[in-house]
Amino acid sequence: MLNLPHGKQGVLPDKYLHQAIDAGIITGGKFAMFHERVQPASIDLRLGERAFRIRSSFLPGADTVERKVKTLQMSTLDLRGEGTLLEAGVPYLVELKEHLRLPRGVRAKANPKSSTGRVDVFTRVITDGSYLFDEIADGYQGPLYLEVVPLSFGIRVREDLSLNQLRLSVGRVDLTDAEIRDEHTKESLLFRHGAPVPPDELPLMGGLFLSLDLSGVDGLVGYKARDDAPVLDLTLNGPVYPEPYWEPVPHGEHDRLLLGREKFYLLMSEEAVSIPPGLAAEMTAFDPTSGELRTHYAGFFDPGFGYSSSDEFRGAQAALEIRAHDVPFMIEHGQRVCKLTFERMLEEPEMLYGSGVGSSYQRQSVALGKQFVSPQSQRD
Repeated sequence: MLNLPHGKQGVLPDKYLHQAIDAGIITGGKFAMFHERVQPASIDLRLGERAFRIRSSFLPGADTVERKVKTLQMSTLDLRGEGTLLEAGVPYLVELKEHLRLPRGVRAKANPKSSTGRVDVFTRVITDGSYLFDEIADGYQGPLYLEVVPLSFGIRVREDLSLNQLRLSVGRVDLTDAEIRDEHTKESLLFRHGAPVPPDELPLMGGLFLSLDLSGVDGLVGYKARDDAPVLDLTLNGPVYPEPYWEPVPHGEHDRLLLGREKFYLLMSEEAVSIPPGLAAEMTAFDPTSGELRTHYAGFFDPGFGYSSSDEFRGAQAALEIRAHDVPFMIEHGQRVCKLTFERMLEEPEMLYGSGVGSSYQRQSVALGKQFVSPQSQRD
């Protein structure tokens, strides 16, 4: 099965994910599995051949997803060939190609890919017999399903498109605040204005907080999703121009921004983050007690994000996906809006996040996803 080192705990790196594919722990059923889907600490999941338009979101509880969805299914959509349109604001359930046969002691967790969150597509994985989204119990044997809800734009999707990622882990993986501070003293995890944040100034409370950058670059602080935008075709091979989909958000007076109610914004973190090879991280949803807004749908930060062993660069800003709920909400430069939790790796991965694995956001300075032509490219 998996030749895991005895007694070690952590997130499984690429080496063991390849083993998991070869051993049939991650299987495609009737579909072939491809090692190219493996990232440094995760594997990309693929949409299957069909999707269901459903009346509402749900959890199967003690039942199977297949039986439960029959009571909610409105229509069946074919994702083969050119794919199909998913309407904004409508929930869908998609069969994923991957199935799991997890050994006892090995559990899994899913999260949207960064590019999925940046186009305001809400997704979460559902498994049989579960009362939780995205959390997959150790020893789980069965299929995977993906709930997909496009929010700002209608989207076109097709079979084999990847919207989510999966991590495997064993034992205790989460770092305490004290352990995060210790790791930061060894290799800096957080930079501000190009310098490491002093260890006693790290904003820690159940993870490492990040704050907003509303100072602006070339007079802009980010982008807001346009109303009544055209369908966004996620099956295209190349990027499209962002203007039909995104409205630039200019720098505001006093470094403030008033978020419109239920409007979706792409902004950037003030700090730059570095994830060294021995760690992985996850962006967690914003604490609702701090304001009526939600930040971040995308979660995983693989080892190597913003990391340079030669000090060629010092971290990378994180893209922040933000929506104000219920009421308009005023945000300010430097306001803490999201949190990184850190996990230890079982071993360092053989490949790190970056150009070697086709990573899109290693030294990002603009929040737009890879589906769009970058502002810099348009200027050039």
